[in-house]
Amino acid sequence: MCLGPLIRVCYTLPCQCHRLHKMAAESLTSIKSSDDNIQIVNQLLLPHTTEWLEIDTIEQAHDAIKTMKIRGAPAIASLAALSVSQHLTRALRAADPPPEFLSSPESLAAHVSTILDFLFTARPTAVNLGAATRRLSRTLQSSVKAGKDVRAIAEDLIGDGRLVAAEDVGRNKAMAKWGGDWLAEQVKGGGGSGDGLNVLTVCNTGSLATSGYGTALGLITYLHETGKLGRAYYTQTAPYHQGSRLTALELKTLQIPSTMIVDTMVGSLFQHHRIHAVAVGADRIAANGDTANKIGTYNAAVLAARHNIPFIVVAPVTTVDLDVADGSGIPIEHRPPLEACVVRGALYPPSVDAQGNRAQAAVMITPEGLDGIYNPSFDVTPAELITAIVTEKGVAVKGSDGKFDLSNVV
Repeated sequence: MCLGPLIRVCYTLPCQCHRLHKMAAESLTSIKSSDDNIQIVNQLLLPHTTEWLEIDTIEQAHDAIKTMKIRGAPAIASLAALSVSQHLTRALRAADPPPEFLSSPESLAAHVSTILDFLFTARPTAVNLGAATRRLSRTLQSSVKAGKDVRAIAEDLIGDGRLVAAEDVGRNKAMAKWGGDWLAEQVKGGGGSGDGLNVLTVCNTGSLATSGYGTALGLITYLHETGKLGRAYYTQTAPYHQGSRLTALELKTLQIPSTMIVDTMVGSLFQHHRIHAVAVGADRIAANGDTANKIGTYNAAVLAARHNIPFIVVAPVTTVDLDVADGSGIPIEHRPPLEACVVRGALYPPSVDAQGNRAQAAVMITPEGLDGIYNPSFDVTPAELITAIVTEKGVAVKGSDGKFDLSNVV
């Protein structure tokens, strides 16, 4: 494998405080959409560069998801749904003659079904993407069955696609409150005050991973907003470093007290600091509670169990896959080996030109041509290591039989 020359991207360093604030605020938004226009922030370049990418086709949406320019299970579901809405909106506005797929309900159904199947292939582990495509498929089938004309069917799909993204923020705030309040009560029940709570999280599960507020990072934000948080801790989360790049940016921007740790420091943190809980997101939760999440989550769960620290999974209902009995049925995405060999960041010491531009680079940290690289994007944490599963509908804990019943939170 050959990386080739260093990839350099330049950006302008803001000189005014208000400009810095504006850049930071924009960088906490993963998707901007209006009418038939969609933009995403290129998360591969954060935190040093805020680059907005126009999404104009289904193919561009698929590529952005697959290459992780946008990531986070809820966010990629939102982009997929919005791209379908955009595609159909532009088709309805097209000058005569209209696209062939608008000639009949049957043609439209075949066309949209092909698009949904294609989008679903972008990333296989995140069940939210599948939930979004299945939701739109049901809307399609229902509208066709109701005998609606082509325009009405397309408009139904456009509206539902936009709802997928719009509904996400409310869900996130609900689950953050459920989980935060539950944790505070658990600490009180153990003799603590319920304040000054220190919480570790893995990867990035905030606004950049969703349509706003976040899941596990939303729980931390809620604790901060209600005066119950002591300090947030987060792992770097190699090899993409979503923790050190994205979670760090969100916590810094929100002025939440926080400390970054290297992934291999979790055990040391638990030995030497009082940690009240580990809160993580999820890309898929099986019916028995087994949870697939960013690689390194299982490690944190094992260590949390060793130190009797509650381990909380925070995710929307759409992440729960009752059709999968347990974690053995969750497909695990393996990323290209090269991604484990390369890191990207701003050059240090800084290289700044007369216009205030600073260079970014991707560099290889391993010998070239390694023939043995294990690079799964996710691991599965067994339900036995999980203390609580939180959705927007409430908190599920294990019963007397030691098993989860998720029926009340889906």
